[in-house]
Amino acid sequence: MTPKGTTPKKSAAIRPQDPVSRTILLLDIERYSDRDDVEQAYLRRMLYEIADRTLLAAGIDATRRLRADRGDSVMELIDANASLIPLLRALLSETPIQLRATNRKASTSAQIRLRAVLATGYVAIDENGWVGADLNFACRLLDAQLLRDALKRSADDFALCVSDPVHRGIVRHNHPGIPAERFHPVVLDGKNGAMEAWLYGTAPAGGHESPAPPPAQERSAEGTEEASPGVPGEDAPAAPTYQGSKIKGNQTGIAGGTFHAPINFGGIYRDGPR
Repeated sequence: MTPKGTTPKKSAAIRPQDPVSRTILLLDIERYSDRDDVEQAYLRRMLYEIADRTLLAAGIDATRRLRADRGDSVMELIDANASLIPLLRALLSETPIQLRATNRKASTSAQIRLRAVLATGYVAIDENGWVGADLNFACRLLDAQLLRDALKRSADDFALCVSDPVHRGIVRHNHPGIPAERFHPVVLDGKNGAMEAWLYGTAPAGGHESPAPPPAQERSAEGTEEASPGVPGEDAPAAPTYQGSKIKGNQTGIAGGTFHAPINFGGIYRDGPR
């Protein structure tokens, strides 16, 4: 028991709260580290304003969200009871509008372009910060090369990627202002394996981050055509070309010309010349 008039001591190891369901919104400024201090301070103010106006357009006020500043990016944890439909609609319409309005008044060196990720999941929150596998997943989507490349192609200064649960629960139902056909499946190479998500806008080539090229020996084996049968223990000779075409298969005759290489007639090699 604690004596009267004293305050119970806090445990030295503070356990994080149990994970709670949240909507996760991440926004990141392109080429932030390339700017000087004055430009970075300006870009952060613009980032906050664009985020606030987007969320207000979605009907989400400050009492329903938590914000964490990451310098060149902002993380928003939003009450899971807030509808995703107006939020996603605002990201597709209001955010590009705010970006265009901001960039019209900014110098070339202070233009702001944003990558965004919208996801859902469970996050543990305490006085020291946020933690959770779903949050880690969203951060890796934000940093993916596919999303960076999508922003380079974007004419709206904005690129958006949503998690698979957001697509299954909202996007695929084609709600007004959320065109399902504009979202394309992508697979990202994460630390713990492939990550599936959906990219808004122009479909990326292949829809998968390019893996590292295989070793030269593997590439050579993959690129070798199956050899035609020849003399046992010897490499099968390559079929020669005649007027731009390979001579192989069931050939019955060739008009004109002298051949000084083995000729493949239906898989049987006959030495030339004849």
